[in-house]
Amino acid sequence: MPSGSTHDRITLWTVPWLVVLGWYLSKNGKLALLLTLGFLFSGLMFGPDLDIYSVQFKRWGKLRFLWLPYQKLIKHRSLLSHGPILGTMIRVIYLLTIITLVGIMTVGIAQLIWGFEWNWGQFRNYLWELASKSQRNSTIAFYLGLELGSFSHSLSDWLVSRAKRRQKKPRNQKSYSKKSR
Repeated sequence: MPSGSTHDRITLWTVPWLVVLGWYLSKNGKLALLLTLGFLFSGLMFGPDLDIYSVQFKRWGKLRFLWLPYQKLIKHRSLLSHGPILGTMIRVIYLLTIITLVGIMTVGIAQLIWGFEWNWGQFRNYLWELASKSQRNSTIAFYLGLELGSFSHSLSDWLVSRAKRRQKKPRNQKSYSKKSR
């Protein structure tokens, strides 16, 4: 399996091609930028190797503790971490859940300390606006970038593992069956 620095190089070498492809397909600089930012974030910090003590995990710095439950729950290189679409979706849902819980606790503690009112209905409406039609293309572009970054990681893992398995197989080895004896 490639090292963390190899995954980083693959990510960084792919960025210019992704920018061109994103611009060509969307004819929209904002969407091409969001696609590229999602790809970079996924390739450098949000990829499949968050399920182990990896370069991506270390890059979270003091916030890396957020990924410890994820590491306990998800087996390394399983479909839940390295699988296309599912792996990225699980990481997105996991991170959004953590952010939501921390946000709710922070507001709750602040309400207790300072006694202010918080309108959860307005907050819900704000989140709904973010997911509205006007933001849908931006969200899709960013998520697609996350998925492509994750996919490039998993694909390089698979290709290197396959090449190593082929190297281990001795050449010109004939397989004998019981019939040929």
